[in-house]
Amino acid sequence: MLTVRHITRYRYASPVKLGEHQMMFRPRESHDLRLITTRLEILPKPKNLRWLHDVFDNSLAIATFGAETKELVFDSEVTLEHIEAPHPDYALAESAQTFPFAYSREERLDLVRALERQYPAGEIDRWAAGFLPENGCIGTMDLLRKITLGIREQLTYSRRLERGVQTPVETLAKGTGTCRDYAFLMMEGVRSLGIAARFVSGYIYVPGAGTDADLVVGGGATHAWLQVYLPGAGWVDFDPTNSIIGNRNLIRVAVAWAPAQALPLWGTYTGPKGSFLGMDVTVSVRDELPITNMKGPNHED
Repeated sequence: MLTVRHITRYRYASPVKLGEHQMMFRPRESHDLRLITTRLEILPKPKNLRWLHDVFDNSLAIATFGAETKELVFDSEVTLEHIEAPHPDYALAESAQTFPFAYSREERLDLVRALERQYPAGEIDRWAAGFLPENGCIGTMDLLRKITLGIREQLTYSRRLERGVQTPVETLAKGTGTCRDYAFLMMEGVRSLGIAARFVSGYIYVPGAGTDADLVVGGGATHAWLQVYLPGAGWVDFDPTNSIIGNRNLIRVAVAWAPAQALPLWGTYTGPKGSFLGMDVTVSVRDELPITNMKGPNHED
């Protein structure tokens, strides 16, 4: 059982009028994730707080405010049961086990946006093609595993304070990026090969000292990775930042076709120029009880 606490604090030099703020903090419940308790505190208290499901069925909270303030705090805490397969066995359809493969007509109709390139570029095409053997034929999972591992081997992870996501070409050129940059690069790379992918925003559980703590990056903040749609297996998680395949340690909050559609928190304010002093974000994911790895008829990975 895991508890995720996510605190964001905005500081202003003088009182500002807050505009609408939108939040994606609540994890997506599924066969591998069950919410147990949730808590969301906002200071100053919003005039109105409403919840809805966006076009991707993500849980979205929208807050509006009345009084002016010099500080704005969002404090979200959720406790959840996270069920993972220690050795996931993805039963791909026979037609998709070897790359290249083709989606059925019905699948392609539903996957149009997941196949659409955001930044079509020859550099990305050549980079992705570099993972293929000379004859171009390779096991589909072998190819995706090579790309997932290759990103971590080729690039240097660097946490960036500035907002936004680098273009995939920028990430390759700089040789460095954040988890969002890595996910976006792999998304565009597999899409260039005709494989459907979508962006995922959420959290990552970093095991305690003495286990994998020194090997896992992305803790202490929100995390990002991608999912690839594979016939027979459905949406499969790939985290190129940590070379993770499957849902191990990954807590999904939002999915989208592009990073800008899955921001954890965004909003506006009106105030004097230079009034914004800064923003602090702290995220902790702690193991409340030993996690039992389960796989049964109701927990299919």
